[in-house]
Amino acid sequence: MLFTLIAFALALGVLVTFHELGHYWVARLCGVRVLRFSVGFGKVLARRTDRHGTEWALSAIPLGGYVKMLDDAPEGASPAEADQAFNRKTLGQRSAIVMAGPFANLLLAAILYTLLNLMGTSEPAAVLAPPAHSTAAAQAGLLGGDRILAVNDQPVKSWSEVRWQLLDAVTSGGEASVTVEGESGAQRERVLRFQAEQIEPDGADPMAEAGLALALPRPVVKSVNVGSPGAHAGLREGDIILSVEGVQQPTAQVFIKHIQEHAGKSVPLTVLRDGAPVALNVAPKAESGDDGREVGRIGVMLGADFPMVTVRYGLFDSARRGVTRTVDTVWLSLKMMGRMVVGDISLRNVSGPVTIADYAGQTARIGLAAYIGFLALISVSIGVLNLLPIPMLDGGHLMYYAVEAIRGKPVPEKWLENGQRVGLGLLVALMGLAFFNDFSRLFS
Repeated sequence: MLFTLIAFALALGVLVTFHELGHYWVARLCGVRVLRFSVGFGKVLARRTDRHGTEWALSAIPLGGYVKMLDDAPEGASPAEADQAFNRKTLGQRSAIVMAGPFANLLLAAILYTLLNLMGTSEPAAVLAPPAHSTAAAQAGLLGGDRILAVNDQPVKSWSEVRWQLLDAVTSGGEASVTVEGESGAQRERVLRFQAEQIEPDGADPMAEAGLALALPRPVVKSVNVGSPGAHAGLREGDIILSVEGVQQPTAQVFIKHIQEHAGKSVPLTVLRDGAPVALNVAPKAESGDDGREVGRIGVMLGADFPMVTVRYGLFDSARRGVTRTVDTVWLSLKMMGRMVVGDISLRNVSGPVTIADYAGQTARIGLAAYIGFLALISVSIGVLNLLPIPMLDGGHLMYYAVEAIRGKPVPEKWLENGQRVGLGLLVALMGLAFFNDFSRLFS
C-alpha cells in the first residue's frame, strides 16, 4: 500500500507540476508577474524568492501544485507594474497562457514516449494463436503461428505495437489490413473487419474476442538430470517439445499431465533440435506424488520458448513515434469520450484516483518502462481533460475567450458566475461517478 501511494504521489506530482510549469513559462514570456509557484499544497515546508519576485514553495501535501499570478494591478501601481497583471494582457496572450498547461502535458507525453523508444524494451513477438471459428481473424484467413509484420502498412515489431495499431478499429469498428508471415516464411496480406462493441471495464478483451491472441509458448527443456528417464531417452537442454504421443504443439501443462499419466509406459516425443525435428521415446519413472498417488516423472526442467524482440529506435525515429503516439492517444481519447456520451461505451469506464493509484503501483512494480508508459498515458489524459470546454477547467477559460473574440468585449461577470456553478456541478458529478466506479471495482 505504501509503495502504491508513493508511486501515485510521484506520478501526480510530476504531471501536475509540469502542467503548471507550462502556465508559468508562457506567463513569463508574456510579461505576467508570477507571485508563487508551489509544488504541493497546504503548509509550506520550504520557500525561496527569485530575482523576478516569484516565490518558489515546497508544500506538505505532494499531490500536484499550482501557479498564482498577478490577476489585477493593485491600487497605486505604476504603469509598468500594472502591465504585469494577467487581465491587462491581450486576448491572444491570455489564451496562450491558459493553453500552455494542457499542451505542456501533451509535450511531456511525447517526451516520455520518445524516451521509451530510445530505451528499448524486450517484448513478445506478434505470433498468433489459432483463432476461434467465426471470429474476425478466422474470417480474414489468419492462422495459428502467423506472425504480424505490419498493420495498415505500418511496420510493427512486437505484440504491444500490434495491439496499439489495431486498438481504434477493434473498439470502434472498421477495417484494418495486416501483413503476416506464415510458418513457411511466405508473406500475405489480409483484411480484418471489426464490429463496434459495447465496452465494459470488466468485459472480455476485444482483441481476444476478434480472435487475435498471442500463441502460447512451447515447452523447452532447460536442464536434464543425470541418469533420469529423460537423459536415457536422449533429451538435451534446448530441445523444444513439438508433440507428445500425437498431441501436436502441447503446452507445458499438457505435456506434464501426459507424462504424469503414463508412468512406466513408453511415450513417443518429437522435439525440435538445431532446427530439425527429432523423434524420441521416453519412459516416465513411477514416483509418489504430493497427494500420495503414483505419477510419472522424467527428470527434466521445462521452460517457455517464445520469440521475443527488442523494440528500440534511433533518436529521430523515436521522437517521430513519440509525437505520433501522443497525437493518436489524444484522438482515441476524444473518440472514446464521444462514444461514452452517446452511450456506445459504458460510464463504468470512467476511473478516478483510486484506480489510477492502483495502476501507478502496479506499473511501478513491473518496471521503469511500464511506469514511464503509465505516466505518458495519464499525462495525455490530464491534457485532454483540461481542454474540455467546462468552466473551471482551462478549456472553460478558452471557451470564454472565444466568446470574447466574437463579442469584441469580455464575457459579463454574471455569465462567469453562472458558468462557475455549472462547471463545479459537472466536475462534482464526474468525480462522484469516478469514485463510485473505483470503489465498485475495489469491492466487487
